[in-house]
Amino acid sequence: MVHAGAAAPAIEVIDLKKIYRGGIEAVKGISFQIERGEIFGFLGPNGAGKSTTIMMLTTLIKPTGGRAAVDGLDVVKDAYRVRTRLGYVSQDLAVDDHLTGRENLILQAHFYHIPRYQIKARIDEVLELVGLSERCDDRVEFYSGGMRKRLDIACGLIHRPSILFLDEPTLGLDIQTRHEIWRYIERLRSENKMTIFLTTHYMDEADALCDRIAIIDRGVIKAIDAPAALKDQLGGDVIFFRFSEGSGDAAAATLAAMRKLPGVKEISQRGEENVVVARNGDLMLPRVFEAAQKNGARIESVTLKRPTLDDVYLAHTGRALRDQAADGKEEAQKQRVRMRRARR
Repeated sequence: MVHAGAAAPAIEVIDLKKIYRGGIEAVKGISFQIERGEIFGFLGPNGAGKSTTIMMLTTLIKPTGGRAAVDGLDVVKDAYRVRTRLGYVSQDLAVDDHLTGRENLILQAHFYHIPRYQIKARIDEVLELVGLSERCDDRVEFYSGGMRKRLDIACGLIHRPSILFLDEPTLGLDIQTRHEIWRYIERLRSENKMTIFLTTHYMDEADALCDRIAIIDRGVIKAIDAPAALKDQLGGDVIFFRFSEGSGDAAAATLAAMRKLPGVKEISQRGEENVVVARNGDLMLPRVFEAAQKNGARIESVTLKRPTLDDVYLAHTGRALRDQAADGKEEAQKQRVRMRRARR
């Protein structure tokens, strides 16, 4: 941890672990720092450990091992003080169905001790942001699922905390509302020097918002850097191509020949597609066809594109990042934790 007198990072995590009952390892000894004023993203699929990490950092569950500090405060020893420094928007809705949208926001504003003279302006601002101005005086029980999520996000943003945790904040929202939320998040950081910890499995969201991202998969951090730097680390452009049916040995011989070409950094497979990472895709593309022709293989389709975060994720995890339902035991355990809290 940071020594007394030193400037503490906004968030510091050292070998943090979470093992649920039954030996389920949700988070497997991760370490990272987040600087003040930074938008830091956790990028990974459902079940990767993103929400478990954020729940430990916001004191909702205790770590099994390791240490973490938020604003210089230990998340276990100083849990109450940590809570006063942060805001948290979870994946789960936290709005009251029996209140109107405006009443939910008023209640949230009082929880955070926002001065009375600021409350109306803050509420009007976030209602307009999430597109609920015309329905703000309706009870939430008459809102659609998307409207409830937008109100929940508004509740988490209204008090402008110094450190804001956003767990999949735009999940299920339409594209227009997602972009509005992005702009507001950027404005919060720029105008208030707010530190923002964002979990997401949307590549465009991570690329657009985050100064740095950590790729997390199955409880392990695979890489941490700025989005542009992570893409640059792939070493070049990406060529996707598919052999025609029946290529067989000719296809294998073509791939073996291509691995020997100068400028080829890596060749892998994703389903029926072959993926070539090369320093200069424009020059490499004709060589792909030359190798295929020489070895008697036929190429059915080919695509050249610049590296994206999808490609970065594939390179570090060996699989694509998809918007899929969690198949892991972590999600089931998290749901049981939520249900226990709800019954208290």
